[in-house]
Amino acid sequence: MPQLAYWVERQPEKIAAHFPELGAAVTYAALYARARRAAQWLIGLGLTPGDGIALLLENRPEFLELAEAARLAGLYYTPLSIHLRPQEVAYVLADSGAKLLIASPALAPLAARLLAEGVVGDRPCFALAEGLPGYASYEATLAAEDPAAPLPERPVGREFLYSSGTTGLPKGIRRPLIPYADRDKPEWDMSWKSLYGFAPETVYLSPAPLYHAAPNRYVYRTLSEGGTAVVMQKFDAARALALIAAHGVTHSQWVPTMFVRMLALPEAERRAHDLSSHRCAIHAAAPCPPAVKRAMIAWWGPILWEYYAGSEGIGTTVISSEEWLRKPGSVGRPVNGVSVHITGEDGAELPPGETGTIRFSGGPHFAYHNAPEKTAACYDERGWATLGDLGWKDEEGYLFLSDRRADLILSGGVNLYPAEIEAVLAQHPEVAEVAVVGVPQAEMGEQVHAVVVPRAGADAAALPAALDAWCRERLAGPKRPRSYELVEELPRSEAGKLLRRLLKEKYLPTG
Repeated sequence: MPQLAYWVERQPEKIAAHFPELGAAVTYAALYARARRAAQWLIGLGLTPGDGIALLLENRPEFLELAEAARLAGLYYTPLSIHLRPQEVAYVLADSGAKLLIASPALAPLAARLLAEGVVGDRPCFALAEGLPGYASYEATLAAEDPAAPLPERPVGREFLYSSGTTGLPKGIRRPLIPYADRDKPEWDMSWKSLYGFAPETVYLSPAPLYHAAPNRYVYRTLSEGGTAVVMQKFDAARALALIAAHGVTHSQWVPTMFVRMLALPEAERRAHDLSSHRCAIHAAAPCPPAVKRAMIAWWGPILWEYYAGSEGIGTTVISSEEWLRKPGSVGRPVNGVSVHITGEDGAELPPGETGTIRFSGGPHFAYHNAPEKTAACYDERGWATLGDLGWKDEEGYLFLSDRRADLILSGGVNLYPAEIEAVLAQHPEVAEVAVVGVPQAEMGEQVHAVVVPRAGADAAALPAALDAWCRERLAGPKRPRSYELVEELPRSEAGKLLRRLLKEKYLPTG
């Protein structure tokens, strides 16, 4: 895959990335020049290939330049969620072995706490732009570097990402550095390019935080293909539509919650923007309710592509809009020569239509950093790997997700799948979003509890009874929710994943 320098030589003044809310745009030449300075600085600090740095940054141009600097210097960079608590930052810093921390003034309260509570230890700390008390000046360090000085031939650095921690502490995934001699070779997985049509003409809208895996990787992929990224500070439904029109966006990536919020806009607002440039809308991270996806395809046309994968990189399935309309609810079939298997409790492969553990074979091996026991739990004796999800395949090999094993509800000895129940509730016209969890119950062990976000204008007082009647017509007795809770929003990570554990924790016995 071409490095940034390839495009600097061919289109130095082309905009590499827009940051509309900041009123900023950076060219390929400017981005690369600052990245080279930053790489020289990091090498000058004594960091050697394989060392790491940590970034506590919101979406801003320096995020891209520091990521590129790490690649040039043969280093790992670990983006930190701006919503982590100090103790969580301490865990990631220690686990990753990051040698220094670079923070943004926009995150001053958290940055100050990290110093005050001793989280950063003796690591050097630097702050961008106008700086922060107790942090050295990043801009001063760059100014001291010679932009013409040559860089040593080092392995190509890369991201060192941590899972979103929806079921506990984040898990690090640290892949080998790329040898210098292989710096221009294609990635193992190039399906994103052939399927989605990334090219120099691509204008990619990223509405999500860059410290998450998919936005991070797809912005980099856009730049590696010579395209332009449009990076939002924070998702806003109306603003996203306006940016598609204003920048002639061709490609984008979303999570289902974003679809729900765009569909909730007034019809006049939804129709006010010219979206004709938009030809590829990728979505993943969480199951998309079929009614929501049908509405999006009806609005945007058959440009939606859905994939199922994980930061672990063990395999990917993909489905186009046309395929999905034939196979509603599916996440597609595997790409890149990977195979998908459904296995039962005894490890035997199950036939089509039966639900079991989803496993991939034929993909690259991975390991969780400093967690061999967690890595081992992902593999069976054949070397087939799992992300911990349950699902089934149809006769044509299309994969359908059921749930994560950790989310199963065990009621009276029967396994219940929250996703199945959620899919029924989501079809009710007064439900915007829903999550189903198991809550303790003395006789049955657990019972089904539904947490519902009503649509605007819904009759909240009458909704639980209406949903109960709805489910009685569509679900078998054990699957029907026994209780309902109406909320304004569901707890989600910045990547759009439902934080189901936070809902479960509310109902755990105390004392």
